[in-house]
Amino acid sequence: MIASVERSLISGEVYAPPSKSYTHRAILITALGAGGKVLRPLLSADTLATVSASEAFGARIRKEPQKNDLSIDGVRDLPQTPEDVIDVLNSGTTLRFCSAVAALTAGAVLTGDSSIRTRPNGPLLSSLSELGADAFSIKNNGKAPLVIRGKMLGGTAHLQGGLSSQFLSALLIACPLAERETRIIIEGELKSRPYAEITLDMLHDAGIKIEEQKQEFIVSPGQSFGLKEYTIPGDFSSASYPLAAAAVTGSETIVKGVLPSRQGDSAIIDILTRMGAQVSWNRESGDLKIKGGDLEGVEVDASRTPDLVPTIAVLGAVANGETTVVNAEHVRHKETDRLHAMAVELAKMGAKIKERPDGLVIQGGKLHGASVHGYHDHRIVMALTVAGFVAGETKIDTAEAVDVSYPGFFMEMERLGARVRVE
Repeated sequence: MIASVERSLISGEVYAPPSKSYTHRAILITALGAGGKVLRPLLSADTLATVSASEAFGARIRKEPQKNDLSIDGVRDLPQTPEDVIDVLNSGTTLRFCSAVAALTAGAVLTGDSSIRTRPNGPLLSSLSELGADAFSIKNNGKAPLVIRGKMLGGTAHLQGGLSSQFLSALLIACPLAERETRIIIEGELKSRPYAEITLDMLHDAGIKIEEQKQEFIVSPGQSFGLKEYTIPGDFSSASYPLAAAAVTGSETIVKGVLPSRQGDSAIIDILTRMGAQVSWNRESGDLKIKGGDLEGVEVDASRTPDLVPTIAVLGAVANGETTVVNAEHVRHKETDRLHAMAVELAKMGAKIKERPDGLVIQGGKLHGASVHGYHDHRIVMALTVAGFVAGETKIDTAEAVDVSYPGFFMEMERLGARVRVE
């Protein structure tokens, strides 16, 4: 699909879609226990992959009539061996989380689309092997297809923290069902730590006990999952796009449903404020009001907020002065190399942007329309759409990728007054 974007002004109210990160975790954690309900989940391509994988482990999941809520009959702490290969489509979260769960069964094969088959999983495979599972990549390159043979016993695992917090979250979800106590020792800095904190919070809500000591997590064996009902909060990553659209076009918009949570991407509020946008947030109602205007460049440390980098790159390309993104090397290992993708595509639109090994340096200026590549990456497509609202006459391919996290994105932008057409 091709999205055609013209210069636009954004105004009105829009609800942030439910959080993809919380939805993945709520589905799998509920499915591992006796079951329960997940209220207001994000039902997107990625999270539906987690639904399918959870069913492969023996859960029964159904959508409530007239609602998006999910009702789950869980596996009662005994995940079954899948009958077939688990296809995670484009969901790296599903791949990593369910690889760890597979280590609790007799075994499974997990794979996904061409993008998933380029993403590294070596640290997770190494940790699962340390804990007694047989975990390897068919091509011996740490990438899918993956073969996991259980059962994971427990023990001590040493996990590299610099690539993705999803590896830690995967182990934290699976290890409560291991036969012995598990110690997970983090080596180096843990990138994207807020996502691991989300996992810890939700496991606590499910009755799981995990002790944290500096760089070490201690998980008691033989625990039982008990997440009975969970309501998914609004997603700050997705909210960043209408917020940025208002900021770059000098418009006024209210994004609703963004309640306080552990999401690291709530940093978008501070970033926009530092750049000069007028932002007010009612934490009780979840209403986030923004008015754009002249933006100024800032420095952003992306170590905890990798999913904001495409949005920040667009904001920097429009702002006055220099914007730098630092500590973002891990952003290269998402659906695509997002540092390189944003540098290449924004340059086509006239941005002066320099790619560094772990970040970007952007000199703000005037953008012009261009035909750009979306890389089959939902965040690249949505960020370039925001750039198109300023540049005009922009065409973005692989626009269908937004279904991964924000299925109604283009419709919502049109409702706010954006001139965008999907062909």
